[in-house]
Amino acid sequence: MTNHLEFLKDVIDDLKKENLFSELPLLSSQQQARVKINGKDVLTLSTNNYLGFANHPRLVEAAKRAMDKWGFGTGAVRQIAGTMDIHNEAEEVLAKFKGTDAALIFVAGIAANRGTIQALMGPEDAIISDELNHGSIIDGVRLTKSERKIFPHKDMEGLEKVLKETQNAKRRLVVTDGVFSMDGDIAPLDQITELTEKYDAILMVDDAHGDGVLGKQGRGIVDHFNVHGKVDIEMGTLSKAFACLGGYIAGTQELRDYMTNRARSFIFTTAHPMAITGAIIEAIKMVQDEPEHHKKLWENSNYFKEGLKDLGFNTGVSETPITPVIVGPSSKAAELSKRLFDNGIFVKPIVFPLVSKDTARVRNIVTAQHTREDLDFALETYTKIGKEMKLI
Repeated sequence: MTNHLEFLKDVIDDLKKENLFSELPLLSSQQQARVKINGKDVLTLSTNNYLGFANHPRLVEAAKRAMDKWGFGTGAVRQIAGTMDIHNEAEEVLAKFKGTDAALIFVAGIAANRGTIQALMGPEDAIISDELNHGSIIDGVRLTKSERKIFPHKDMEGLEKVLKETQNAKRRLVVTDGVFSMDGDIAPLDQITELTEKYDAILMVDDAHGDGVLGKQGRGIVDHFNVHGKVDIEMGTLSKAFACLGGYIAGTQELRDYMTNRARSFIFTTAHPMAITGAIIEAIKMVQDEPEHHKKLWENSNYFKEGLKDLGFNTGVSETPITPVIVGPSSKAAELSKRLFDNGIFVKPIVFPLVSKDTARVRNIVTAQHTREDLDFALETYTKIGKEMKLI
């Protein structure tokens, strides 16, 4: 039998030569501050479990209660017969948390971005996107036949220039990450809302790394800048700070109703299992009931970030718990990641094409679960290896 995919071996070999190939790490413990990865006990700084909810007893019990009542599988897409009371309850709780009229949960964040952008924008429209937006936004834009414009990262003069150039479009959508996942910086949403209001454009913000992190009680970037009612579409994920699964959009009731009928990534995916949906409801309640997790996240993040800066590491423009250590070539980032792992710390390298070839880094994310002892150990290890590699 002819192997028509034999060419993939050469592609993989080339990736390995350029230090761009990544093996899937094997986690054989619960997702927490200290884990067992590839058979080794390590401190992890490479997780989106911001608030430490992944193993929280409240979520575990909520999932069990939902399963006991509803069973496990939904058996259908929501448009056929997969929507149950618990799905609507989760969306009502989520909308109230975000301060919007309605919300709609998708199977994943990438599905929410792809489905929403594709369903909303047509060939007579224009989409205006920050140059460093997440790949799922880029995918959504590519699925449309709309005119596509890119503005320089967080450049408000550049955004206004593009808004002026596209005034003949039927509709215009400005879309931006809230927190940029590679650098940890925050979009100037207060300024962006001023421009979208001035030029009558739709505004969509991807709050995947802002949910549970920014704003009062972790309500996100809209709350952080107090621009409630000025963002047409808030997109977020339930798999990071909320430690569950799925993506969502929040906005008007009309937005929700339209997407349930037009968003292909919603229409053609089976409804969430009830255990996950029950945990989503509990996670949103927890972030409001137990503010100590949010407080600890920021205390830990600020302590670690300042420690790295004081040592002389390049942490870029990070303003959030996402804290890169930028080292330059991909080979150096891969070496730093390996040496850290050998010394008891798991942190993944981020290399081209996720970032430009000369800004490869390891990306650290501190969580509420880390202790001060954990962070001191990490800083001591970074000091040792940083000196060995002449990074500091």
